[in-house]
Amino acid sequence: MEWHVTDAESLAIIDREIGGHVFSPAEYEIVRRVIYATADFEYKSLIRFSDHALQAGAAALAARTTIVVDVPMVQVGIADDIQNTFANPVYCSMEALTRPQKEKTRAAWGIETLAKRYPEGIFLIGQAQTALIALVDLIEAEEIRPALIIATPAGFVDMDVAKGRLQDSLVPHITINSRKGNAAVAAAIANGLVDLAWQAYGQDGNHKR
Repeated sequence: MEWHVTDAESLAIIDREIGGHVFSPAEYEIVRRVIYATADFEYKSLIRFSDHALQAGAAALAARTTIVVDVPMVQVGIADDIQNTFANPVYCSMEALTRPQKEKTRAAWGIETLAKRYPEGIFLIGQAQTALIALVDLIEAEEIRPALIIATPAGFVDMDVAKGRLQDSLVPHITINSRKGNAAVAAAIANGLVDLAWQAYGQDGNHKR
């Protein structure tokens, strides 16, 4: 992310207002990015990181692991940071060529198709609850083993169940412990992670910026 004076001023305001917290420095960077993107301080208490999620995600980014997203808004939201750092391939479920299937949404069918193609990929689910369920089904069937899943879709039906299944899977993940969430949140988390990974891995001269 390219920083401007207004960005720095806004982050300083967040730092003042957020108060005490128990996040690690890396986790805090993700949380403040989400608050900056949404102007919603409630996310301070809603974001959940699995053990080693940030480390696993950063290493996967540095290895140029393929990124799969559920909707174009997430793809657009991460494009600049990805292109200016590790240049990972990014694919969107809505653009995957799939055969029609009545039982699944387009996003779910696209995610399933891409997940089988990139079983160890990084998955960003910002909007489509059905895509998250499809991913969890594949994980439980031991067909895929993602490097990281960032899942922030809003949902009212079975969303807690899907997130609970993801947590039980032991796959590294970052989720929102709430019905709320959206594609912008997923993109903010991903961009924060990209910047953290670039600080850790991107200075060896083997990547572009």
